[in-house]
Amino acid sequence: MTAFTHALPRKPVRRTVAVGLVAAGALFLSACGGDSDDMSGMEHGSGNSSASTSASTSASASAEAGSTGFNDADVAFAQMMIPHHQQALAMARLADGRASDSEVKELAAKIEQAQDPEIRTMQGWLKSWNQPTAAGSMPGMDHGSGDGMMSDGDMEHLKGMKGAEFDKMFADMMIEHHNGAITMAEGERKNGEYAGAVKMAGAIVEGQSAEVKQLQSILDRL
Repeated sequence: MTAFTHALPRKPVRRTVAVGLVAAGALFLSACGGDSDDMSGMEHGSGNSSASTSASTSASASAEAGSTGFNDADVAFAQMMIPHHQQALAMARLADGRASDSEVKELAAKIEQAQDPEIRTMQGWLKSWNQPTAAGSMPGMDHGSGDGMMSDGDMEHLKGMKGAEFDKMFADMMIEHHNGAITMAEGERKNGEYAGAVKMAGAIVEGQSAEVKQLQSILDRL
């Protein structure tokens, strides 16, 4: 639109504002009445359209994250839930070739499908907030502290299991792991400020509570 504005002829001072506006409007309508290629150029510029769209989407996501307030609880939630989810993914991926129960296999796949995108989303929040994606050594992120995290020894033990033994240990460990995530998510729902994080926390509480019940049912019948 800058080019069209510069092209307008100078108006004599004695012309009224109304006449000037009508003339400017006529030029604008004339310029916009061209073919679709001209309009496409006005909208996307001379660069690659897909790249422009991608940049626009990225900018929009960053703007959305930056336009809503966040607090320390939001940052801690994302920083702690990312490694928590990553361990759940590691556990779920061990089911491939080790699990024998069909319900365990299906649940492991479901956990992977749900938590992998959530990790990327939380990493995006932290980046938009100019916060590190990992807070280093954080109190509480240890096996047995109530957060549900497994020790390296636990993970190695699960890795060595197969068949029904794997199924039982997987279900038992994932119940503890999920309960830790639920506790963390409930804290975010209570103390968080960023709407997206609070919403995700609610989804984690709802989804993983249902999975805990399913895992307990699996244990009961194995």
